[in-house]
Amino acid sequence: SRKGGVVSGAGPGYQERETWTRQMDFIMSCVGFAVGLGNVWRFPYLCYKNGGGVFLIPYMLIVFIGGIPIFFLEIALGQFMKAGSINVWNIAPLFKGLGYASMVIVFFCNTYYIMVLAWGFYYLIKSFSSTLPWSTCDNEWNTPSCIEIFHQQNCKNGSFANTTVAANMTCAELADLRSPIIEFWERKVLNISSGLDEPGHMNWELMLCLMAVWVLVYFCVWKGVKSTGKIVYFTATFPYVVLIILLVRGVTLPGAYAGIMYYIKPDWSKLEEAQVWIDAGTQIFFSYAIGLGALTALGSYNRFNNDCYKDAFVLALINSGTSFFAGFVVFSILGFMAAEQGVDISQVAESGPGLAFIAYPKAVSLMPVAPLWAALFFFMLLLLGLDSQFVGVEGFVTGILDLFPGKYYHRYKREIAVAICCLLCFIIDLSMVTQGGMYVFQLFDYYSASGMTLLWQAFWECIVVAWVYGADRFMDDVARMIGYRPFPWMKWCWSFITPCVCMGIFLFHLVNYKPLTYNNVYVYPWWGEVIGWCLALSSMLCIPVSLLYKLFRAKGTFKERWTHLTSPVWGAHHLEYMAPDIKSMSPLSPGTDDNKVIIFESVM
Repeated sequence: SRKGGVVSGAGPGYQERETWTRQMDFIMSCVGFAVGLGNVWRFPYLCYKNGGGVFLIPYMLIVFIGGIPIFFLEIALGQFMKAGSINVWNIAPLFKGLGYASMVIVFFCNTYYIMVLAWGFYYLIKSFSSTLPWSTCDNEWNTPSCIEIFHQQNCKNGSFANTTVAANMTCAELADLRSPIIEFWERKVLNISSGLDEPGHMNWELMLCLMAVWVLVYFCVWKGVKSTGKIVYFTATFPYVVLIILLVRGVTLPGAYAGIMYYIKPDWSKLEEAQVWIDAGTQIFFSYAIGLGALTALGSYNRFNNDCYKDAFVLALINSGTSFFAGFVVFSILGFMAAEQGVDISQVAESGPGLAFIAYPKAVSLMPVAPLWAALFFFMLLLLGLDSQFVGVEGFVTGILDLFPGKYYHRYKREIAVAICCLLCFIIDLSMVTQGGMYVFQLFDYYSASGMTLLWQAFWECIVVAWVYGADRFMDDVARMIGYRPFPWMKWCWSFITPCVCMGIFLFHLVNYKPLTYNNVYVYPWWGEVIGWCLALSSMLCIPVSLLYKLFRAKGTFKERWTHLTSPVWGAHHLEYMAPDIKSMSPLSPGTDDNKVIIFESVM
């Protein structure tokens, strides 16, 4: 056998598992995956909404009691079992439903997340023009109520409602006018219909952008670590270069200081609100990419004795640091925008697609050399999303190939699997490039990979490792890998603190459930909500359904079934590292199924 890798020549049908060429490949891949659009467009908004600098108190607290413990658990589990998101649960086979659940979530994520990249790509192409198309009102998609410059500073006092301020218009009339950027987004890009029941026709330009992004993803993923390991160095680091350039530009703009102060100024009264703590929890689960199974797959390509404990802290620091840093970039520009328009910053601060496709394009249109800044911003957006998309697709394909390790050998098995996955997602995505596409996109975003599904997943991960397999036992396994026992804090978190936090936030979500709306105006029909709940339950029910199915199928008394189904199925590499502990548990010994050893090519 070779040092630090996997067992070579362990027996017939056993392929040596690939490992990262350099440890830095793993770090960069995790950074690329976990640092995504949520860090740039969701965290700064949540920070401003929940009391500025005060938000960092619940945020940091939940990082240490929820984020890092589960992040470390997923990476360590992958490294220890050397398996992707499904077969990693051979550690307690009864709970393999966790693997299927993460596959369903990551599939839905891959399907809708790429739409943001398609929109970003569309804006990037449109940025290469001398005048940005969203900065003027003289385009074919504009309506008569379009106005380029609002004189709202004259209308701050309510008593001026009937005063004529600009272009012979009163303040009341001005309030009904629309900015060209909103018209470009809603009438040109989305060409949005009146509701979910009106899909309308397809936007061909957007469909071509979607196709281009999928082709890009395919050719980055199809060869596995050989190609993606190199690409991720660029896609994970270049956004930081652009963020720094945008920050330098942002802080030199008038109004930037007011924007930054608005972002970090603490409002201590907010700490009393439950919603602030809930927002901190869900944001960490989103931005750390917990529960998707992709971190497990990335960890599975580490050398067996890699120090994943240290890696978890480094990656958490990079992730949260990026979120906080991006806030300065975003709010320096929003401060400038508020100063230009003479309105309060709260009126220009937005989250999600609103920030990326309304607030930011508006801000760059006010700057000198606007097309350059627009192209830079959308290029960064594209790169931020692309590496998250690579790993998402990779994690899904890995899980599928996991299920058929030695049976169906084909020279291009991996390439075909990636092609089928991309094509399937693309076909579903066609519903999102129609006129009613935004409603479909929101449905996927709100239900399929929402806070609730991720919290449910994280809760069960902790329970299975800490109470079924055994927290102390897993700590011993980690010590066997990294050479020392992690701080007992991790064990306490897995056993008590993190499951309680997850279940608490989960129940809060359930109690305070609000039906989905678009722009706070359009309320989804009942059948739209039913589709949404089907998306959410399709992953959540995987765990109890597969558990009951396995228990009923097994033979013997309940105790015998439980004992049999919660006994770990060890891989070939465990024979080398855990020889004294394992006598007859080799998956390659007669009478056992060799497909319990997980073999598939590489995950990025």
